[in-house]
Amino acid sequence: MLYRLGADAVLLLHLAFIIFVLLGGLLVAWKRGFLLLHLPAIAWGLFVELSGRPCPLTHWENLLRRLAGTAGYEAGFIEHYLLPLIYPAWLSVPVQYLLAAIVVVLNALIYGGLVWRRRHRSAAR
Repeated sequence: MLYRLGADAVLLLHLAFIIFVLLGGLLVAWKRGFLLLHLPAIAWGLFVELSGRPCPLTHWENLLRRLAGTAGYEAGFIEHYLLPLIYPAWLSVPVQYLLAAIVVVLNALIYGGLVWRRRHRSAAR
């Protein structure tokens, strides 16, 4: 039971990290200190997507699931709704490249908006 809870916790952390990589620029807009966390997260996310290497979180989750006996995958909310989001069956190398491009474009738009807003705010003074 403890291993399964640990695996579920790692899965939730994984999902939170993916969301942070995609939308962390919005946190930077709120508090500039998040920049020091977000830029390395983007770099890591791009590295994992473009290199084809598995994320260590995936390894840790799989290890915990094996230690738990891999039982219970079909019963829980997390397994039913979140696993297909993070590990879709259609995920391939070209799709990973597309996902990496989405990360770059989305964050470029967010950070570009922040820079634009800051320039226009300082010009108005």
